[in-house]
Formats: sequence, C-alpha cells, structure tokens
Amino acid sequence: MRLHQLCHAAIHARFSEAEIARRLASPEALQADEELARFIAWVRKRPDDFHAPTRRSKGKRGPKRGKGA
Repeated sequence: MRLHQLCHAAIHARFSEAEIARRLASPEALQADEELARFIAWVRKRPDDFHAPTRRSKGKRGPKRGKGA
C-alpha cells in the first residue's frame, strides 16, 4: 500500500514504530483510530499535491529537539 507523504508523517507523529507493528499494521486498523480518522477526513478534502507541516501528537511529544539537544 502506498501512502501520501503527509499521511505517512501523520501516522508516525501519532504512533511509535512498535505500536504500528503491534496493532496498526492494516489500513483498517489505522482508520479505526479516532484522531487519525479525523485527519483522514480532513486531508481527503485537499488536492493531491497538498503538503503541510506535521506536528507530533500530544501523547507522543518528548523533549524538544534543537540547538544543544
């Protein structure tokens, strides 16, 4: 299955690699996640070449990266 880069980034912003492998390995499982389902509904309304920055999910945020980090 091919994913648009924006969708791929949104999935990895919300879930860890382990969580994806453990319980979200199918498109149906990803679509069942409420937050991701809202994102999918939103992005479906955008043109195919649409791109936007992806923010990390509140539950997955760690220390900020930047200078000296």
